[in-house]
Amino acid sequence: MRFVGKTAIVTGGGSGIGEAIVRLFASQGANVVIADVNEEAAARLVEQLQSTGANIVAIAADVSKEEAVRGLIQKTTERFGRIDIVVNNAAAIMPKFLEEFQEEEWDRIINVNLKSVFLMTKHSIQELKHTRGTIVNMASLNGLVGQRMNPVYAATKGGIVAMTKSLALDYAPYGVRVNCICPAGVSTPLLQQWTQEQEDPAATVQILNDMHALGRPATAEEVAQAVLFLAGNESGFITGVALPVDGGASLGY
Repeated sequence: MRFVGKTAIVTGGGSGIGEAIVRLFASQGANVVIADVNEEAAARLVEQLQSTGANIVAIAADVSKEEAVRGLIQKTTERFGRIDIVVNNAAAIMPKFLEEFQEEEWDRIINVNLKSVFLMTKHSIQELKHTRGTIVNMASLNGLVGQRMNPVYAATKGGIVAMTKSLALDYAPYGVRVNCICPAGVSTPLLQQWTQEQEDPAATVQILNDMHALGRPATAEEVAQAVLFLAGNESGFITGVALPVDGGASLGY
């Protein structure tokens, strides 16, 4: 197993892409910390995976708050003695035109998506320097190209791409690699629910399929596999990369 003896923190790890990442890390022998505001979802996943022998815990944390992040890092080191991998996956989305945003809505999306990456990096970097660890940030295709009616989310993901590249330069001398993933559509329960809520669900599914050259959105597991690649030794000479996992959605025509 690829990650035996390693400790990974996955923010937003209780559901969706985060859950898939947690499951894969656990299957590869890692100690896994789920950091999530949804305590019920995180506890459910911990119970499932502990029954398979996984060494996994859930720590309730709003990673947009500094005190919560400081506590998360402290509890992780107390429990496992080290941090090798940080996956900044927690995110919120609010698709609408910019002029419709209230200031507090702007602050929430910025804080959950972008400030959390700052805080998690700030408070974990000393541990990662000790272990010559890795950071994998969850950006988006929206951080590389625009999307209608989603400017604030796109701004946060573009910020993550730029921050990733700068952090990769800052921490390369310490052997710490920093990369990010840029998915397009991902078939999660939330996306499936949103699809069914549309006026014509079948047409919406077709639009989502047509967005991708491969004819469908990614599965959460496919995105998680890319995260594991960037976190592992197989990518040992890769840093500062914004990796599209988009089924060809960014290629044009």
